[in-house]
Amino acid sequence: MIPMDRIRNIGIIAHVDHGKTTLVDCLLKQSGALSGSAAMQETRVMDSNALEKERGITILSKVTSLVYNGHRINIVDTPGHADFGGEVERILSMVDSVVLVVDATEGPMAQTKFVLTKALARGLTPLVVLNKVDRPTSRPDEVDSELLELFMALGASDEQTAYDLMYASAKEGWCSSDLGQVSTYVDAASKGQKASGTMSPLLDAIIARVPPPKGERSGAPFSMLVTQLEANSYLGKCALGRITSGTVRVGDRIRVLEPGTSNVKEEGKVTKLFLRSGVQQIEMAQAGAGDVVAISGVPTVSVNSTIAGLDVSQALEFIPVDPPTISVTFSVNDSPLAGREGSQLTSGMIRDRLRREAEINVALQVVDDGKSEALEVRGRGELQLSVLIETMRREGFELSVTPPRVLFKKNPENARQILEPFEEITIDVDHESSGVVIEKLTKRKGELKNFSDLADKARMVFHIPTRGLLGYASEFKNDTHGTGVMNHAFLRYDEYVGAFEKSRKASMVCMSLGTATSYALNTIEPRGRLFVRNSDEVYPGMVVGELSKDGNDLDVNPTKAKQLTNIRAAGKDETIRLTPVKSWTLEEVIAYVNPDEAIEVTPTQIRLRKQILDSTKRKQLSRRRVSDIDELLE
Repeated sequence: MIPMDRIRNIGIIAHVDHGKTTLVDCLLKQSGALSGSAAMQETRVMDSNALEKERGITILSKVTSLVYNGHRINIVDTPGHADFGGEVERILSMVDSVVLVVDATEGPMAQTKFVLTKALARGLTPLVVLNKVDRPTSRPDEVDSELLELFMALGASDEQTAYDLMYASAKEGWCSSDLGQVSTYVDAASKGQKASGTMSPLLDAIIARVPPPKGERSGAPFSMLVTQLEANSYLGKCALGRITSGTVRVGDRIRVLEPGTSNVKEEGKVTKLFLRSGVQQIEMAQAGAGDVVAISGVPTVSVNSTIAGLDVSQALEFIPVDPPTISVTFSVNDSPLAGREGSQLTSGMIRDRLRREAEINVALQVVDDGKSEALEVRGRGELQLSVLIETMRREGFELSVTPPRVLFKKNPENARQILEPFEEITIDVDHESSGVVIEKLTKRKGELKNFSDLADKARMVFHIPTRGLLGYASEFKNDTHGTGVMNHAFLRYDEYVGAFEKSRKASMVCMSLGTATSYALNTIEPRGRLFVRNSDEVYPGMVVGELSKDGNDLDVNPTKAKQLTNIRAAGKDETIRLTPVKSWTLEEVIAYVNPDEAIEVTPTQIRLRKQILDSTKRKQLSRRRVSDIDELLE
């Protein structure tokens, strides 16, 4: 075992796209942790999940380690998107400090504030890295001032505000604490020369500034807080965490203590011990306090449980994560086209899968009322829920998913006052688009808190109810012609600010079962925008388009075919030309769907439908619909 004074445990935190994963890549490659593996030639080696590689974002926190100058540095790479903030919160108990990565052009953003708040609350002193300083638009001095203001606004101590500042280009593979040295590297790159710098200054700073882990190895009982679960095809469930005290060996008897109650959930023995180095798992015979390891041998363990020796009876404290703010309901796909594509179809399969997800992901909550086959899933945002749905559809599930809705709650001091979640949203757009963005967000009860110029962009900061953001992403993309950038993070629960006007028009609803024909679609298209193509299968209650004007939903028949007769037509039939239909993505359909509709998800199709397929029942129940606010006040 490496002595405790030669161990450093550190987390990498940042806003999305500020370069965390690229930085970790660079550290692993330059330290030799990836030597001899195929990952040496890859980029973003820590993003191993298929969805992470496709979307270019980190979804799950991951642990690795490297050895530098006789020290083992355990590194936790975290997601940067606000919807996966629970991953950041739970790993803070594993580390003794954090590297806060900030884009030298964009500066501190919404998620920067969120992750920094959590780190400061734990008493951690961040090591700040201004990344992408080699860009022509970088402004390191201004960003340093903005960061200091943010530290002070969040109530940081004098020690925390005296943070070390490093300048880096993770893509080019160098880092320095001297801005003059940075200019030399940038000049060399502009002449087509390779900069001579490395990441060694950052690794030296980590060893010098990050304190070694606390705890006793000899004479202390073994205990470890589980922060993550990993699936192993040979060993089953493996529990990942940092050993708080004592030592553990393969074959030792251990027990699992439930969080909060300290009840003994299971007793077993350690069958395997693993340490992750680079992208490989290294089997160990023993580990001690300060080590970050994975343990197998206790299959019922869950996140936030304590794994300890048999003489330990008190569970370790864990960090509670912020509450979820939105929810959707998962149920069996009951459309006429159900069961044609998927292999996981029953409510029992869906329930088991969601419960397994809730065990791993503490930011998700699964609510089962026991009265129906539907399950309510609560999470942080549309992206988090869409990633879960996409993962399940790739596993062969067929689902019916309701639109996301905000989780209201009563004020504990005033039962008649309703509270709703608010978000802080940061928007960077071209100046000519700022007017329409302000207008749209103001209608959604957003309040403009700051307006500033950032290079050739306008930066706006709003405080807005979470329900004001539901469905806004697609509008924002259209309003800014795809050039705008929008980021948001949970702010607080505050007083309900009232309803706002509906932004979506009525639907065209199919009234027949069959195959859509170009003849029928040609007669329907002048009324609005179509969602189905010629030869697509449709059924009664399926939403096949959006009307071009406000009003009530319109029942249409997209399966109608041209009647053939034995009489020659006087004129020649014109060739039918329909507007091409763009396929839905999950994020788009979740943002678009109306409260009385549902999303039918299968392994190959995403369809929009009414929750109640029968038109007569739908009209009857629409008169008795009760809002979430009225339901909460009853």
